[in-house]
Amino acid sequence: MSLAFSKMNGAGNDFILIDNRDQSIHLTREQVVRLCDRQRGVGADGVFLLVPSRTGQADWAWEFYNSDGSTADMCGNGARCFARFVQRLVEGNGELTFETGAGLITATFDGNHVTVDLTDPQEHRLNEELVLASTGRTTVHSVNTGVPHAVVFVEDADRVMVQSLGREIRYHRHFAPDGANVNFAQLKGDNAIRVRTYERGVEGETLACGTGVTAAALTAAWLHQFSSPVCVQVQSGDWLEVSFDRQGDQLGHVRLKGPADFVFEGEIDLGPVA
Repeated sequence: MSLAFSKMNGAGNDFILIDNRDQSIHLTREQVVRLCDRQRGVGADGVFLLVPSRTGQADWAWEFYNSDGSTADMCGNGARCFARFVQRLVEGNGELTFETGAGLITATFDGNHVTVDLTDPQEHRLNEELVLASTGRTTVHSVNTGVPHAVVFVEDADRVMVQSLGREIRYHRHFAPDGANVNFAQLKGDNAIRVRTYERGVEGETLACGTGVTAAALTAAWLHQFSSPVCVQVQSGDWLEVSFDRQGDQLGHVRLKGPADFVFEGEIDLGPVA
């Protein structure tokens, strides 16, 4: 089967997007893995399929797969790319809504920059100590911004062994059974941080992670009294912006703004689609 797709990236976090409004496409886990393979496929951190709203309470819905074929509830950079993909298909310029595993997301547009309203943070825990084989006792913070994230503040993000340390924290029994994405955040000044992320489902560092950036920014607000908006530089060198409303220690109405760029379009032969 020849499958049409668009390739997009949000601050370096790259995705394959597929129009499945007629719901004729049902990808297997193996086909998702092949699509995301950077040597034998298109290459991407994940795959999005555009499908009709299941509840009638949103304009659209998505099916989202990580590059290992697993599913995830939310992806911040992917949400911006998905919104711009839909905007181009339906030739809309205003606000649109879509259903995700984490809830209803609203997107607005400013050229190639997209702002998505994220779900409110859940289950935030600060200043927990984990015993790690590589670093001993390490202070870790965590929050769910649509998917679970751990946040570790570091002196120099360039010197962090993201692959090994990120993997150890991702699979630590503290986050069992599902594990967590892991973000290493460096303070860069007033309301500015740099973040590197080890992503679940990719099982390695990505150039950006929208929900991870959001988790780190909100944690900086709780710990270091950062105010909205927080500017975040990701590994690609791009900057994202996290905004939120604050009432005491409660943070809500979280928004993520950043680029969502089309890279190319194409077709790939995946063989029979189940």
